Formats: sequence, structure tokens, C-alpha cells
Amino acid sequence: MSAHTGEEHTPLGIESGSAPEEVLFEGRAALVRSVGQLLLCIVTVGLWLIPLWWASRSRHYRITTRRIVIEDGVLSKRMEQVDLYRISDYTVERPFSQRLLGTGNILLKTFDKTTPEVTLGGLKTDVVQLYERLRAATEVDRKKRGVRMVDYE
Repeated sequence: MSAHTGEEHTPLGIESGSAPEEVLFEGRAALVRSVGQLLLCIVTVGLWLIPLWWASRSRHYRITTRRIVIEDGVLSKRMEQVDLYRISDYTVERPFSQRLLGTGNILLKTFDKTTPEVTLGGLKTDVVQLYERLRAATEVDRKKRGVRMVDYE
């Protein structure tokens, strides 16, 4: 039996009177991110896949219409979260060696004090389309929260 505290309880990620979060991307970085890593795997007869597998399993991304959650670690875990309304700038990187394998990076500059820069690296998805969806979700989140960005120079 629990006492009623007067607070309204809602499921995680759902605030009262608003739509639930939509997941834009969820997954890990690609096992082999670039042609250079692929060549290294071939030269080492596949042995280089072991550290690549460990590295790809150590980082998990979850990008929603409200936040970016990055979970690091295989044995010990560390979770970092950045709300979308705090993002100030986006950069999409698609080096030639990554474009050949269908991966890319998104670099974010934020107003978050603990995480001023966020790198979403080696994403096995259309990073340009993800960038567009992320940018649009950021604008919607700012409007919902009543946040305006002012650029002082």
C-alpha cells in the first residue's frame, strides 16, 4: 500500500499533456567503421576484429525526440544524457572511407556544462537523414519548452 503524495506519476519519457518520445535511432557503432579498419582486419587475418568488436559493444546510442542517451562500457557502465534543446550546433562527417561502408559521424556542440561536445561516431545509418530528423526534433523540443537561442558575438 502506498501513500498518495499528490504528484502525478507518468511512464518514463512521458510528461503530462505531451506526446511520448519517439526513437529516432537506437543502436551501436558499426563493427567496422572504415575501409582502413577493414584492411587491418584482412592483414591480421581477422584478429583485429576482437578489439573492434569490444569497442563497438562498449558504446550504445539512443536518440529520441527529447534527448540523446549514450551508454559507455561493457563491464562497468556509464550513462550520459543530453537534452535536445541544449544542442547549439551540428556537424555531419562522412569521410570517404566511411561512406564506402555506409557509416558516418554526427558531432554536436551543446550548452551542457558536463558534455559541451558529443560525438556520435560510426553510425551505421543514413547520417544526413538522422541529422535532419534530429535538427527538426531539436526545434520542436525548444518550442515546447519555450527556449530561445540568442547568439552573442
